[in-house]
Amino acid sequence: MKKVDISVKDLVAMVEQGELRLPEIQRRYVWRAPRVRDLLDSLYRGYPSGTILVWETDQEMPVQDMAVPQRSSPFAGHKLLLDGQQRLTSLSAVLRGEPVQVRGRKRPIDILFNLDHPEGLDEFTEVSGDEESLLNNDEESDGTESPDDEDSADTPDLQERLRQRTFVVASRALAQQPNWVPVSQVFREEGDAAILKRAGVTNFDDPRFVKYSDRLRRLRKIRDYPYVMQLLERDLNYEEVAEIFVRVNSLGMKLRGSDLALAQITSRWQDSLRLLEEFQEECEESWFTLDIGLLVRAMVVFATKQSRFRTVATTPIGKLQDGWKSAKEGLRFAINFLKSNADVEDESLLSTSLFLVPIAFLSQLRSGRLSLQEERELLHWLLVANARGHYSRGSTESLLDADLAILHRGGGAKDLIEPVKAQFGRLQIEPSDFEGRNPRSPLFSLVFLALKARAAKDWHSGLAISLTHQGKLHFIQYHHIFPRSLLKGDYNKAEVNEIANMAFISGQTNRRLSNKEPAAYFPEIIKSRGEDALRSQGIPMDEKLWTLDRYPDFLAARRDILTKLVNQHIESAAR
Repeated sequence: MKKVDISVKDLVAMVEQGELRLPEIQRRYVWRAPRVRDLLDSLYRGYPSGTILVWETDQEMPVQDMAVPQRSSPFAGHKLLLDGQQRLTSLSAVLRGEPVQVRGRKRPIDILFNLDHPEGLDEFTEVSGDEESLLNNDEESDGTESPDDEDSADTPDLQERLRQRTFVVASRALAQQPNWVPVSQVFREEGDAAILKRAGVTNFDDPRFVKYSDRLRRLRKIRDYPYVMQLLERDLNYEEVAEIFVRVNSLGMKLRGSDLALAQITSRWQDSLRLLEEFQEECEESWFTLDIGLLVRAMVVFATKQSRFRTVATTPIGKLQDGWKSAKEGLRFAINFLKSNADVEDESLLSTSLFLVPIAFLSQLRSGRLSLQEERELLHWLLVANARGHYSRGSTESLLDADLAILHRGGGAKDLIEPVKAQFGRLQIEPSDFEGRNPRSPLFSLVFLALKARAAKDWHSGLAISLTHQGKLHFIQYHHIFPRSLLKGDYNKAEVNEIANMAFISGQTNRRLSNKEPAAYFPEIIKSRGEDALRSQGIPMDEKLWTLDRYPDFLAARRDILTKLVNQHIESAAR
């Protein structure tokens, strides 16, 4: 295997010119902006950053474009990128100032560079999660946000912490400060004049001139950062390359099991990725956004009657193809059931998308027809298991396989509820379940569904709460009933962000309410829309509880109300 030293600049040029393409076995681009920020920081400091693995081949292979714009090239398909896609896509996007294509949408990667960063390491390294809920957090007009949000640079303590960083994900507040410069701008402009002028450096005598200029030069030297490109021999066949790909990524723990399984499948079943992506697009246009990994797992489930990927390499292609055909029909049923029967309008209301798999599996065992009783039992199981986070309390694959085994042995939806009861001891929700639970808890989705079933409406527009509203002003957010800015300092984070302090309203209404306490704005809502506007959101109607000094009593009272409402919602599903 040959090794070649190659600079970031040359690698980015190969991406832009279309000389580097992705084989079908590669997953899509998945990095979020904080990962790109950390990569830039490592390159800026000259830290090791792995190698690049490429296969040069003369064979005709199914390929795919990268997530950044690429030109057509006679070399396309001759150099296939096996390891390094996330890094090279990110670097190409930042150095060229191009957006990345993610699930059909173009999104810029905006990273800011701190001209005044301290010498040495940053104060801390932040690791951000990859999941976002469509139940967006509120944006109170006082500007206070979560302490981990880089878009809240107007709070003094966070400003000081951000001054200790070299790179951050861009925000409106920081982008307006003269010492923060967009990284893409630095690479687009060879001269420093405009950047230094904006930073307030207008002459050579300014003591910041040398420091800023040196740092900008050092940032641009990322283009010269040397990677080692390892080149696989041309005479390897596709299955051998897929095996190398799987082993490389297994050792580095870089890919999920579904990604490795997909590599094994596509190496033997060409164009299978295209079929998965076509179905993914079908779902996204009409129903849900489903991860390719879930589709791979569903295929495996229908082909092998279990969810683990260990047998994928030895499962006959014909069996996988039949499994995929059944999986598609099952998933279509599952999505329709979730939307029409459970009122789950969006996948963000599920604690995990794995819930689609047993529903899909049961539907195909029943040839797409459920009795009235089984339909109710399935809905009852879904609401309870989702609210309890059934698949997150232990080995996900073991729990899913246990449920699939129940169904495969002839059990029905009513039999699925027994493992949940054994897992948690009870099915009923109690007030104590809400204590300290924030919107990341699976209970939060159940609260939304229960209030939606009670015809809860936005407090200004009168529109029923829904995740499908059109127009930015009407997007439903979760709103702190008692604003964080008023509670800060007197209560801890868990108390401030508890589910019992959340209501569902539009972004427009959220801004109208500003940071008033409930005693100030609840009477206005009652006057405009009547008491039912508050009752339908489970608000305690005792006015004495609407003041800051009674906040703990408000939480206790609302926990009781929400407990009653969610249990009624669950019980109604079983009737």
